[in-house]
Amino acid sequence: MFSFRTTPLEDQLDKALMDGKVGCFCTQNCWDTGRDRYMYQLFQERGNLEIVLTPRDAELTPGTNHIEFTKEQLAPLSAVVVEIQDVGSRYFNYTKDVLRLMSVMVELGDEAPALYIVDHLNPAGRHVEGSIPSGTMEAFVPKVAHRHGLTLGELCNLYYSEIGAKFSLHIISALASDTTHQLMPWTIAPASDIPGMFTCYMYSGGGLWNNTNITPAIGTARPYEYIGAPFVKAVMDDDLPVPDGVMMRPCSFTPSAGQYAGERCYGYQIMLQPGAEYHSLLHTLQLMRFFKEKYPQFEIGPEFYRKLADPVLADYLAGKIYFADARDHVKVEEQKWIRKAKRFALYDDQPVRIK
Repeated sequence: MFSFRTTPLEDQLDKALMDGKVGCFCTQNCWDTGRDRYMYQLFQERGNLEIVLTPRDAELTPGTNHIEFTKEQLAPLSAVVVEIQDVGSRYFNYTKDVLRLMSVMVELGDEAPALYIVDHLNPAGRHVEGSIPSGTMEAFVPKVAHRHGLTLGELCNLYYSEIGAKFSLHIISALASDTTHQLMPWTIAPASDIPGMFTCYMYSGGGLWNNTNITPAIGTARPYEYIGAPFVKAVMDDDLPVPDGVMMRPCSFTPSAGQYAGERCYGYQIMLQPGAEYHSLLHTLQLMRFFKEKYPQFEIGPEFYRKLADPVLADYLAGKIYFADARDHVKVEEQKWIRKAKRFALYDDQPVRIK
């Protein structure tokens, strides 16, 4: 059973929410600006809150990027209410945790609780980048583009179909929330490494740096806008790829966390000009090929290609095809993804390509 609901969570009168045992699966983004409380406090007040599943440690602690749970914790529940802020890329950890939650609920069969998703707008907007996964890929990742242009509710709608789920899924519209009208979707940082609005535009490509030995400045105030490593020379280079609407500034930084914690790194700040439509994935791949050809120290980790999940783009990184071939491949894949995405969209605006 699937439903899309256009009234707020507290107006839902389902027996599972009113009288049943409720589990809340959430991050700091479940703050309700209209009532000055967190989503789970609604069920505390009703007296039927059974468990709250949240990330470990404080909300901006580096490395706090998963929500842990077990099947045994879910089994006694009547309902699970999810409220996180997705960031628009298919490898965002909290979103993968939600999809793992859905997969475990399938394992519970007829004993599975009902699932309620309190939706939020996508801070990366409706623009899409990249390809639908092919070949070996990460677990609990839906078959969507690298930057998918959907909301969490729409992703769950798609994944519900992909895994053949039978439990009840209910999406609470993002437009039903006071928070949507009072805050921009990046105002409360979605995760310790996603601090602001520009981060979400950079993450669809920049997230791939986490599987290399060049850091996207994790452990600084501007992750994914800066990239570097101790072995990089921070100088302008005629071969450095710089797309239209983008400026690259040589810089240095010392992360407080991550693989180079306490070490001085050299690299570049990626700066977007006002109004620029930035294709982070393609630019990141260009930069990786540049670093690969320039620095013998540059390494790509074993999980990288499972995250990329595209043999054609892997061939580009290996120097087997030209950038124009990779770009044409991505264009076709984005058109393919948009046709698929429209089947699961729940709002009037639709995913679109970056021109």
